[in-house]
Parts: sequence; C-alpha cells; structure tokens
Amino acid sequence: MKRTDYRKKRQSAKRKTVMKVSLILSLSVVLFVAAYGVFLMKKAEQAADGAFESVDREKSELRAEKVKPLTHDVSVLFIGVDGTDTRGESMEESRSDALVLATLNKDDKTVKLVSIPRDSLVYIDKVGYKDKITHAHAFDGTRGSIDAVEEMLDIPVDYYVEMNFNAFIEVVDALGGIEVDVPYERLEKDEFDQYTIQLKPGFQKLDGQHALALARTRKLDNDIERGKRQQMIMEAIVDKATNISSISKYGDVIDALGKNMKTNMTFEDMKSFLGYVKDGKPKMDMINLEGTDDMSTGIYYWILDEENLENVQDILKSHLGLKRDTSNMSDASGTESEIEYATEAEHQE
Repeated sequence: MKRTDYRKKRQSAKRKTVMKVSLILSLSVVLFVAAYGVFLMKKAEQAADGAFESVDREKSELRAEKVKPLTHDVSVLFIGVDGTDTRGESMEESRSDALVLATLNKDDKTVKLVSIPRDSLVYIDKVGYKDKITHAHAFDGTRGSIDAVEEMLDIPVDYYVEMNFNAFIEVVDALGGIEVDVPYERLEKDEFDQYTIQLKPGFQKLDGQHALALARTRKLDNDIERGKRQQMIMEAIVDKATNISSISKYGDVIDALGKNMKTNMTFEDMKSFLGYVKDGKPKMDMINLEGTDDMSTGIYYWILDEENLENVQDILKSHLGLKRDTSNMSDASGTESEIEYATEAEHQE
C-alpha cells in the first residue's frame, strides 16, 4: 500500500472516531439537560405542594370568577415577613416587613410593581380600625395583609407569595448574588437584628445578607425610598434568575424557596407564570405611593395622598383590565366592600 493511501486511510478513520466521540458527547449533553429538566420539574412540584396554602378562599371577593395566569390579567402580592426560626417567631405571628403588589398583563407581558410603605395608615378589617398596614399580618396572618391591600388599592389580590428572611437570603446566595447600586454607606442590622452588616456605596454584587440589609434599611430616608430600593432589588433578582447562566442554580433556588415560602399558587399556576419570561425579563414599571409623615398622635404613620392613591388604583385597574361594576349597588349608600369587578370583555357582552 502506498504511503499516501495509508495516510488518507488513517485520517479517514480519525475523522470517523472524532465524529463518533462528538455524537456521543452531544447525546450525553442532551440527555443530561433533559434529565436535569425532569429533576428540576419534580423538585419544583414537590416544593410547590409543600408550600401551598389557600388562606381559606377560592378567589378574591372582588372577582366575579376565578382567574388564571396568562388566561387572565392577574395580581400577585409579595409579602416579606420579619419572622425567622432564630428569632422565635412564626410567619403567621410576624408583621410584614415588605409588601410589593405586582400586576401582570397577559397581552403585552408587562409587570407593574407597587411598593407599599409598611407604616401606611389603612383600615384593617380584622380589628375594625385604621392602623399601620404592617400590623395587619400580626392581627390576621397572610389573610390580614391580603385584605388590607385589597381595601387600600381597591383591586383584587389573586395570588400571594410569602417569604421570611431566610428565603430571601438563601435565594440571593443560590443565584450567586445580585448586582445593585447601594446609595450610601451605613452599618445595618442583619437577619438577627444585630448591627453586623456594613454597606458601602456604589454599584456592586451583594450576597443575601447584604441585599436583605439594603432592602430593610430606612433610617436615612423614608419608606418611599425604601420601597424604591426593594423594587430595585426585586428587578435585580429577576435579572439574575432569567439569565441563562443561572440555570444550573435553579435547584438550590427551589430548595431555598421550598423551606421558607408559602403561596396559594398551584404547581400548574407556577408553570403558567413562566410564560411571562419566556422571551426574557418582562418590562417592569415601578410605582410608588406618595404621602406625608405624621407624628400628630405620637406614633409615626405614613398618610397616603388620596389623589395619588386614586391615580395608582386607576393604573392598576387598567393594567388588570378591570372596570368598576356598580350593578349590585341599590343606592349611593353601598359600601366599597360591596363593589365587585368584571373584565372589560364582560362589560362588552
């Protein structure tokens, strides 16, 4: 056999070997990704089942029918509570440390985020008088916060997600930290209420403890600025979670949430919400509730600006496709709790 023929034969055999190895590796990767996807799906389903809690209602009283993500425009109330195992408080006994209401529009896949100042003076149905909205959770648990937000914003709360400090810290750490702009230098409390967290100004990556401290701090400004920081942090978490580099971290995120979260979303609901991020992070509009400081009683309250509050209510109703329905009201003496909402489509029928 000629040397050139032998060389060609060897090269041909080598190419076939490389092709076989490449094919095997490609199949292995596909199988690994598929197996990882099944693993995550099962893990998420188990976590969702463990976290599910309906708060004794099928739907909001302000809804004519039960709604579902992507089929309808929906709202989600995120409740951060200041109870952890180490502080000796259960989630139900705790006050709400952060309240953020999100509305999601199914057509344009946009999200509006409203930060609710924890010291906002609102009516709390459980006790029958006005108090800080943070106390609604201590009075009546998750249902208390939901009812107070519905009363204040005059829109239905369809879903809720409640997490404690542990969940926040572990989720941020599971994602490998988040990048945010810290506005100032400050020694802040950790999750145990000890001053151990040193915040430094500037755009930087924060771990879970530092991100929580930034979300909670409010001594240098007010609840409005605190709300803006919480919105910024939530957006940073969404940015990181929707980045393809975070896929391998989803298992740890699910573990963190499963241990420290409760929600009225079923696993099928959660899967539906993925439709809002299938093309990347959705457009998020931040909304803040204006108001004034009040110490006239010797206790600090945030007094909501009525005109601004009505404007925010209108924005949220429009985003949810809601319209006021007064057909159930026999006269002008009907109370606000007697008003239900229907979709624009229902009014056109």
